[in-house]
Amino acid sequence: MGSSKRLAAHYDMRSQHQEILRAARSGPLQSLTDRELALREQPITIYPQPYRVVQAWVRFGASAIRVDAKLVRSTPLACGIEFRAEDQVFRCWVWGSAISTSSDD
Repeated sequence: MGSSKRLAAHYDMRSQHQEILRAARSGPLQSLTDRELALREQPITIYPQPYRVVQAWVRFGASAIRVDAKLVRSTPLACGIEFRAEDQVFRCWVWGSAISTSSDD
């Protein structure tokens, strides 16, 4: 029965969305600063669609969680990501070491 796998993926996604929204109540989404990014000194790559799917550690206030995200930009040291929770879209910059892909696992 293929539908049980689809349902499992759907429930996993809903669970992650709830976890993101719960963490968002802890404080604002943290992002690297302009100084940390050093965009004037570092090249930046902007990725066209389709985005690459990654898992990333993000921080809302003091709460750190791992989310499924899309890689939208990068520098040699940092990654710009985007992720959703229900109808909200979150965007931030994280260090490259906070990112993994399914092939890294």
